[in-house]
Amino acid sequence: MTKAQNESPETLAALARLARELDATMPHLLDEVRDLLVHEWPEFAQFLDENHPEVDDAGVLFVHRLLDMAEHARGRGREHTQARLMFEQIGRQQFQDGSELSDLLSAYQVGAKAAWRHVAETALKLDLGPEQLAALAEAVFDFVDEFSTASAHGFVLEQSASSMAREHRRAELAELLLSGRSDRSGLRAAAERAGWPLPSTAALVLADPADAPASTIIERLDMNTLPIRRPDLTGVIVPGPVTDERARHLTDMLKGHAVVVGGFLTLDLLPVALTIAETALDLRKAGVLLDSPVRVGEHLDTVIANRDQRLLQVLRDQVLQPLEAVPQGTRDRLVETLRSWLWNMGDRQAMARELHIHPQTVRYRMGRLHELYGGRLDDPRERARVFLVLAWSRPAS
Repeated sequence: MTKAQNESPETLAALARLARELDATMPHLLDEVRDLLVHEWPEFAQFLDENHPEVDDAGVLFVHRLLDMAEHARGRGREHTQARLMFEQIGRQQFQDGSELSDLLSAYQVGAKAAWRHVAETALKLDLGPEQLAALAEAVFDFVDEFSTASAHGFVLEQSASSMAREHRRAELAELLLSGRSDRSGLRAAAERAGWPLPSTAALVLADPADAPASTIIERLDMNTLPIRRPDLTGVIVPGPVTDERARHLTDMLKGHAVVVGGFLTLDLLPVALTIAETALDLRKAGVLLDSPVRVGEHLDTVIANRDQRLLQVLRDQVLQPLEAVPQGTRDRLVETLRSWLWNMGDRQAMARELHIHPQTVRYRMGRLHELYGGRLDDPRERARVFLVLAWSRPAS
């Protein structure tokens, strides 16, 4: 049928009669839809009961959309936008109520079938031709399609907003735990808002932000973790207790990455745990700690020794002062030998193997060191100071 034929006086008159008939019988259609929904989807039947004005408006728009389609569409006005927003809000409410989107869309299909039966019976009673019937059928299901999409969009928007709000509250709780600024009742309130049951213990897992895969793995840990999001730090708070199996799973996931795993401590110690873990991560990046991942509990001595680099550098300068006049190359070899001597408790064979030199060379270097240090290397306290500087500190830059 051409556009001219479609908009003939007879066709327009028939469509006008159809509009009047549908407007008049719309309450009966809504009652029928309600009765169809009441057993399987009672909440939607209740929605029709409680939102009569809005549903009636949607019914009127439905009729006029049918006519627009039958006349080959004259565009969408403000009423169409209002109805779309109403269906979008229905989708939002569906998520807020904790209901499934599929249930809502199924209920729409029930309404569409009832509407099409109603429209078809009325159109046939008015002797509308097959072309108009086809256009009306298209309009009915186009309408349902369009507003099913609007409801799905509203559902997804609400889901996203809810997820973002939840993640924001969880990040805020993480900062509160790490700050140490809140008492137990304040923490409980914040944890309740975040939907995170407060554990008795927790551990920190930190990643080098430069190790993108490690950061991604940490963010995807499915252990009900809290995110730590700072410009220079990526990590999570893992609630305890953790079984041996979960601990092994965590270690396996992080193997090969620049990650630090702290021990499980009571929540009041998390601010201290953060300082320790940050130091350990800094040492991992500097090459002092090489494990992947680094377990903080296995390296507390190194972490403690490196807490204040300024003090450690002062001590390093004092300890290595007898070597200042030695040429740099020789100095480096003597420092390496001194560290090996302390580490191997004077075992020259072990030193030779570690340093890949002849035992006689070890003897010569140690003679030179004793000459430079005098009797200081025989003093237990001095040896402890040298050990602290050479065994636990960062390599000299």
